[in-house]
Amino acid sequence: MEPHLLFRGLVIGFGIAAAVGPISVLTIRRTLASGFLVGFVSGIGVALADATYGGVAAFGVTAVSDALVGFRRPLGLVGGAFLVWLGLRTLMARVPTDASVAGDPAAGGRGLAGAFLSILGLTLTNPMTILSFAAIFAGLGVVGSGPSGAATVTLGVFLGSLLWWLVLTSMVARLRSRVTPRELRWVNIVSGLVVAGFGIAAVASAVVG
Repeated sequence: MEPHLLFRGLVIGFGIAAAVGPISVLTIRRTLASGFLVGFVSGIGVALADATYGGVAAFGVTAVSDALVGFRRPLGLVGGAFLVWLGLRTLMARVPTDASVAGDPAAGGRGLAGAFLSILGLTLTNPMTILSFAAIFAGLGVVGSGPSGAATVTLGVFLGSLLWWLVLTSMVARLRSRVTPRELRWVNIVSGLVVAGFGIAAVASAVVG
């Protein structure tokens, strides 16, 4: 294992995961509504998706990346529609009369597996992430490091992304006990509108693009 490639992958994974977007909003909302474990398990799903696309870029699997990028329009439609659905469900989510767990509309009834699989699938509907990884890897001299190097970078991406979600969900979970039902209702409204907005934008981009 090459430590410098592991470190580069870790920094890249952390940086990409830290970018604000619908996934971040969903994970924060899940943590506030259902606690640290649901939020962190969701983060694991994102980290796995990031590592999957990072691995495709690192190993230079051109056929796979070209196929996924070629399907970006239908994937964008599916992912966008799913975001709109999640946003609407979040807007209508029931808020308890006390500060207890409010439940999660995306994982409702399916527990941790639902939280993991729903956000994994949602993250994987953005194949353009491969191009981001490929560009960053090329800029940092990661591409062409051989199978061992590619595996090391991929592991670094996963660990870096996972570290971000651990930090984020831990911080949000510490605030959870201070969130009143009224404040949680506003969290639902704002996050629902933001997520649905991202979804509408994704659908529009897929249709126009």
